[in-house]
Amino acid sequence: MLVLHYTGMEDAASAITRLTDPEAQVSCHWLVAEDGQVVRMVDEAKRAWHAGKARWRGITDVNSASVGIEIVNPGHEWGYRPFPEAQMSALIPLVAEIVARHHIRPANVVGHSDVAPARKLDPGELFDWEALARLKLALPRPARSLSDPHWTDPGFLLALERFGYDVSDGPAAVRAFQRRFRPDRIDGVIDGQTRAILLSLLLDPLCTAAA
Repeated sequence: MLVLHYTGMEDAASAITRLTDPEAQVSCHWLVAEDGQVVRMVDEAKRAWHAGKARWRGITDVNSASVGIEIVNPGHEWGYRPFPEAQMSALIPLVAEIVARHHIRPANVVGHSDVAPARKLDPGELFDWEALARLKLALPRPARSLSDPHWTDPGFLLALERFGYDVSDGPAAVRAFQRRFRPDRIDGVIDGQTRAILLSLLLDPLCTAAA
């Protein structure tokens, strides 16, 4: 799988310093700066320590099964802001190369918050997932022919777990799902729209082909 992060630090230099410090015990395969500079940090053939305690589609050792990209952005702690055009223009071909090289399905191109919903917010609600989705590099946000399946809340969580999320912290999992697929309202409430979006995703061939 491919896991996208934001650095959550004040600038690129600080992030690179931390990512190359053995004492920090954190690393990534690639870093993309706000000006579009792409830096290879760890060879993709080697394990990088970017996901931490995480889970996706039954995989609990995400670091051993993923490539990690850190996208320079101060994050929610230091002044979260949109990702510049130059940065996205550099990121998109990098993602395309990685998914082609490792045969990664769109449903397995995820954010850190997707694989660690109780701990992480990145790359966050301002990240342009649709730019990746238009090129079939990630799942799109369903917007048409949405139908509420009227699942109970426990039923929704079962469906969310089937989709791939760790639902041991239910409210956190719901917020992570909304942050990814309904970023305009992240309230943790399992409402009709949230249920309908999940149902549409479960029926999407891009999702089922990756299961």
